[in-house]
Amino acid sequence: MTQLTTQQNWRSPILLLFLSMASIHSGAAIAKGLFDQVSPFGMVSLRLGLGALVLLLLVRPRWRHHSWQDYRLLALLGLSMGIMNACLYHAIAYIPIGVAVTLEFVGPLGVALFYSRRGADWVWVAMAAAGVALLAPIGGSLHPLGVILALIAGSCWAAYITLSAQVGKVFPGSEGVAMAMTAGAIAIVPFGIAAEGTNLLNPYILMMGLLVAILSSALPYSLEMAALRQLPVKVFGVLMSVEPGVASCIGLIVLGEQLSLRMVIAIVLVSSASIGSTLKSRAEL
Repeated sequence: MTQLTTQQNWRSPILLLFLSMASIHSGAAIAKGLFDQVSPFGMVSLRLGLGALVLLLLVRPRWRHHSWQDYRLLALLGLSMGIMNACLYHAIAYIPIGVAVTLEFVGPLGVALFYSRRGADWVWVAMAAAGVALLAPIGGSLHPLGVILALIAGSCWAAYITLSAQVGKVFPGSEGVAMAMTAGAIAIVPFGIAAEGTNLLNPYILMMGLLVAILSSALPYSLEMAALRQLPVKVFGVLMSVEPGVASCIGLIVLGEQLSLRMVIAIVLVSSASIGSTLKSRAEL
C-alpha cells in the first residue's frame, strides 16, 4: 500500500517536470518559426523582457535592503542568463533545437563533473566528449557557428548554475530569479531594439513574444518548482538529463527537424553521461 501511494505521489511531479521541459522547448520552437519575421535578438529580447515583466508581477520582489555585493551577484546572474538565451536562440537559427540543447547541456554536466573527485567520472567525461565529437561540424552537416554558439550557451548555463546557488542564499524564494531575469533583460533588450526597431511593437510579434515568454520562462519555472517540492533531487537530476531528447521531439513535431543517426547517438551519449553522473554523485551523499 505504501509503495502504491509513493508511485501515485511521484506520478504528478514527474508529469509536471516533463510538461516544463516541453513548455521551454515549445517556446523555442515557436520563436525559431518566427525568425523570418523577427531576428533571434528580437525574439530573445521579447522573451526576456516580457518574461521579466510577468515574473515581476507575480513575485513582486523587494529591491531594497541589500548590499552592493548582492546586487553585483544578481547582475552577474542576469548577464549569464541573458547571454545564454541570446546564444541559444542564435544557435537554433543554424542547427536543430535538439542538437543545440545537447551541446548546451555540456555546461551543467561539466559543473557536476568539475566538483567530483571520483576517477570513475572520467567514464562520463569520455561519453559526453564522444557525443560532442559526433556533433562537431568537421565533415558533418551542422553549421560551425551554430555549434560554437550552443557551446557558449552551455558555458553560460554552467555559470548560471553556480551563480544561482549563491543568489538563492541571499534573495528568498522566487525573488532572485525574477530580479535576475530583469537584469538580463536590461542587458539584452537594447540590442533587440537596435536590431528590430519598431518591428518589436508589431501586435502579432508582441503577442507571439508574450507566448514565448510564458512558455519558456514563467510557466516552466513554476512547474519545476512544484515538481521539486515532491521529487527527490536524484530523481529530478535524472529526469532533467532527458531534456535533449525532449527538445529533439519538440523540434520534430513543431518544426519538422529531422535528425541523422549520428545526431541521435550523440544525444543519447550526452544524456547517458548526465544520468550516470547524477546517479553516482547522489549515491555518495
